[in-house]
Amino acid sequence: MIKHDGIIIALNEDGTALVHIVQTSACAACKAKAMCASAESAEKEMRVVLLGDEQWAVGNEVEVMVQQKMGWKAVVLAYLLPFFVMLAVMFVGNALWNVREEILGTAALCAMALYYIVLGLFKDRLQKEFSFTAKKKNN
Repeated sequence: MIKHDGIIIALNEDGTALVHIVQTSACAACKAKAMCASAESAEKEMRVVLLGDEQWAVGNEVEVMVQQKMGWKAVVLAYLLPFFVMLAVMFVGNALWNVREEILGTAALCAMALYYIVLGLFKDRLQKEFSFTAKKKNN
């Protein structure tokens, strides 16, 4: 599990909350910092699913969690697959058509842009799959 401490700044009726996360110095030693979006900025707000039958209130300190395998899946979807799409367009285009490199490069970049557009169309589905959870922090 990847964990961060945060504070609830807003509660929603659907059992979720908006949580403010402050990056701590512990992020420097974290093994998952390369794939963690909160390691890139000092502060972040995110929507989380609240766990347990506790009484939640704005200002509660919580521990936000996500499974590490979700981090790896995000890296694959955001970086590795578009890279392979770009390479495939360049190699297949070079093998099938004898065109200039500039055209192949432009086609590869367009294919990568199309990949991100299609990924954006599945944003709602991906947000459900990449859900963060929170539980009250034990002080």
